[in-house]
Amino acid sequence: MNATDRTPADLLRSALAADPGRPLVTFYDDATGERVELSVATFANWVAKTANLLQGDLAAAPGDRVALLLPAHWQTAVWLLACASVGVVADVGGDPGAADVVVSGPDSLEAARACSGERVALALRPLGGRFPQTPDGFVDYAVEVPGQGDRFAPFAPVDPDEPALAVGGREFSAAEVVERARAEAVGLGLTGPGSRLLSALPYDTWDGVNAGLYGPLATGGSVVLCRNLEQLGEEALAKRVESERVTVSRY
Repeated sequence: MNATDRTPADLLRSALAADPGRPLVTFYDDATGERVELSVATFANWVAKTANLLQGDLAAAPGDRVALLLPAHWQTAVWLLACASVGVVADVGGDPGAADVVVSGPDSLEAARACSGERVALALRPLGGRFPQTPDGFVDYAVEVPGQGDRFAPFAPVDPDEPALAVGGREFSAAEVVERARAEAVGLGLTGPGSRLLSALPYDTWDGVNAGLYGPLATGGSVVLCRNLEQLGEEALAKRVESERVTVSRY
């Protein structure tokens, strides 16, 4: 990866330039049987569309806080990188009442109503499906994002030294996210391009978001992100590790 990358958005741009076709995020939900694989190019396209929605329709600007009330999910990973692209703070599990924008899954809609700003709802259905009926007071991400532009340019340059991520009671600048992801890569078993990390960790701690996104992105690796893995038996898990060519696992 490029040693000059200083923000998560920089890491994604470098990954896109190096090998756009390689897998970046492979997502399983063992409660629904869903499997989604996103190449670097496909993931970057989702990030660009989401960043355009965030900056344009939702009027988010650098310094704003976006409360992400979402589980470990491929769409959550997209939102984390979209926030980094715009320069807003991604506050994972943060207080919606203190946020400028809230992004909620289907199980946290009531809590999300405490946000007085813009509210976005994600159905988290297979294939990125929409809600049968849009929750009152929210916009449906799956309805709004497809029409957004495939290329994104921030209105203002993203400052690597400004806050970018709040998770697990700690706040990190964009540069700190990149530096820490790189520094902890070896400890995670990420030895460089081709490393494939299976993570069942929730996204509510640094360890969870690092294993489930930033670490693989920072090292040219990829992640097999598993939700509800406890519903999978040992034999089926062993088959997944083999079929997905997993090199290291974190539960």
